[in-house]
Amino acid sequence: MKKLTLTLLCLLVAGLSYAQDGKQGWQVELKKLAFDFTSTEVKHANEYEGFSDARLTSDSQTAVRGSWDSIADYHAQHYIWTNQLLMDYGRTKIRPVEGDVLKNENADNISFTTGYTQRLWHVDDFLGGFEAGPFATIGYDTEFTKPEDAPRRRILRGTAGVKMFEGKYLKELYAAFVGERDFTYKPYATKTAWEAGIKLEAPVREGVTFKFGALFRDYLDTTQKHPTDLDWEAAADARLDVQVYKNLYVAPFISYYTAKGQYIKDRGENVYIGVSLSFSHLFHEAK
Repeated sequence: MKKLTLTLLCLLVAGLSYAQDGKQGWQVELKKLAFDFTSTEVKHANEYEGFSDARLTSDSQTAVRGSWDSIADYHAQHYIWTNQLLMDYGRTKIRPVEGDVLKNENADNISFTTGYTQRLWHVDDFLGGFEAGPFATIGYDTEFTKPEDAPRRRILRGTAGVKMFEGKYLKELYAAFVGERDFTYKPYATKTAWEAGIKLEAPVREGVTFKFGALFRDYLDTTQKHPTDLDWEAAADARLDVQVYKNLYVAPFISYYTAKGQYIKDRGENVYIGVSLSFSHLFHEAK
């Protein structure tokens, strides 16, 4: 096993070269603006109670979800300064035949991250090529609306580690140490964790691209204990972007999130499956 590991490392190192070339300048891009909307309006459903046709007896409901993913990155010869804004919001409103209107949020997140990545190595002939180097980021994580039974999430998060990036297929693969300052619950807590993540892209055919991303975060310690503390959390997203016209895409997708509370026996899960209509635009490309 040691010989095999050493052989793989030698092969990888043999393909390394100091990163001198690559695109430079600002890359400003709206990577994804997606919107999903469904509405069902049912009238006089109580008069059709007992009918076998659900189109006459179901509850009226409206579901809406939107997401935004944008970047403004500066590529220099030896480093990249990254800036990313992620926003995601989903809401479902159910109007039953009898009873109160039910409102439920199925997604609520605002995340801004800025970071520095050293362009230390460049690999040409492995996994389609990629760059590699150390990186550090700082970000703020919050939400649009305050939950009815909980305070608004407010987390300041810093990460530092190493990653491979900017590849043909391998867009990002990293491992990092994480430090968090959680302002959500009082008394405020400082938490430490480690995390790993990956982003892949692969063309299926012209106009069709498969995209996959995943993240795992394992919490190690906290200065304050709260009933809502997580032991670990993981997320994955897979989608198939199908170009409809220029920058307009239809994308069937599946998103999965799971987490285990520190003081809870069973882990929680959230699975979201759907088809998204999305738009992207490259405002300025690094050359």
